[in-house]
Amino acid sequence: MAPSDKITPRIMRRARWSVRSAAVAAALLCLNAGGASAAYPERNVLLIVPFAPGGPTDIIARILSAAFQKSLGQSVIVDNRGGAAGNIGMSVAARAVPDGYTLLLTSTAIAVNPALFNNLGYDPFKDFVPISELVNAPNVIVVRADSGIKSIGDLVAHAKAAPGTFNYASPGVGTKSHLSGEELKLRAGIQMTHVPYRGAGPAALAVLEGTTQVGSVALAAAEALVKSGQLRALAVTGAKRWFSLPDVPTMVESGYPGFVSDTFNALFAPAGTPAPIVSVLVKASQASLQTPEALDQAHSAGFEVVAGSPEQLSARLAKEIPAVKELVARIGIKSE
Repeated sequence: MAPSDKITPRIMRRARWSVRSAAVAAALLCLNAGGASAAYPERNVLLIVPFAPGGPTDIIARILSAAFQKSLGQSVIVDNRGGAAGNIGMSVAARAVPDGYTLLLTSTAIAVNPALFNNLGYDPFKDFVPISELVNAPNVIVVRADSGIKSIGDLVAHAKAAPGTFNYASPGVGTKSHLSGEELKLRAGIQMTHVPYRGAGPAALAVLEGTTQVGSVALAAAEALVKSGQLRALAVTGAKRWFSLPDVPTMVESGYPGFVSDTFNALFAPAGTPAPIVSVLVKASQASLQTPEALDQAHSAGFEVVAGSPEQLSARLAKEIPAVKELVARIGIKSE
C-alpha cells in the first residue's frame, strides 16, 4: 500500500462520522415523510442544563449543541437552570412539553440525588426518556507529590498507623467524588475526615496547599497538577486506566474489586416524547459526538466519549440509583 493510501485513525474517525451522519439524515427523512406536521425539528431546540455556566456539564452541553445544530439543522439553545444540586433544572425539564423541543443534559446527579433528597420534584425513571450517555470520566485519589505516599496501599497503611489524623477533600457532600472517598474508607477500614469544598478545583488546591492530606476529586480538576508533578495520582476510579494518565492504576488494580465510580453526562427527553423523535435524537447525539472536533473537545475537557444507546443508559440508572442509595445509607448521609 502506498503511503498516501494508509488508513489513519483520524481517517477512520471521519469515515465513521460520515456513516452516522448519513443515518441521522435518513432518520429525518423518514420522520418528515409523514407530512409537514410531522417534520422535526421545525424550530429551535432548548437544552436544559441544571447547573451554572462554566462547569463540566455546561462544557459538554456547549460541545453537543454546536455539533447538534449541524445534525438537526436547527439552533440548539443551552438554558442553564442551576440550583438545589441540579434538582431545579431537572424538575423544569420533567414538566416540559414532550415534543422534542425541550431536552435535558444532566450529570451523575440524576443517579445520586434520589439518595440525598426526599422531594426531588421529578422521578428519574418515570419522568424522562433516556437518549444517550454522552461522556464519562473517573474520579482520582490524589496526594501531594512530596508526601511519601505512592499508592493506595501506602495511603491505607499510613491512615491505619495514625487513625483519626487523616482528612480528605472533595467537591462537596453527595458528589461522586465524596462517595468515592467514603467507599474507600469503608472498604479499606480506615478513618479519614471528609472536608467538603465548593467544587473540584478548590478541593484539589486544598491538597496542594497541605490543608488536607488526600483528595478525591474529578480527574479534570487535578490532571494538570498531576502532570506538572505537584500532585501524585494514586488511582483512578474508572473501569480502566485513563488515556492521558496511562501509568496511574485503577482502584480495581489497586486491590478493590468492583470499585468503579465515574461521573457521566447524559441526554434525556421528557417522558411521552414520540418514539420517532427519540430515534432522531439518539442518532443525532451519537453522530454529533463522534466528529473529530467533538472528540478532541471532549478529551480536552477531561472526558471520554461514550455516545451510548438508550438501553445502556437505562440499565446504568437501574443499577446505579439503588447502589448509591445503599452506599449513602451505609455512610450515614441524611436526606434533605
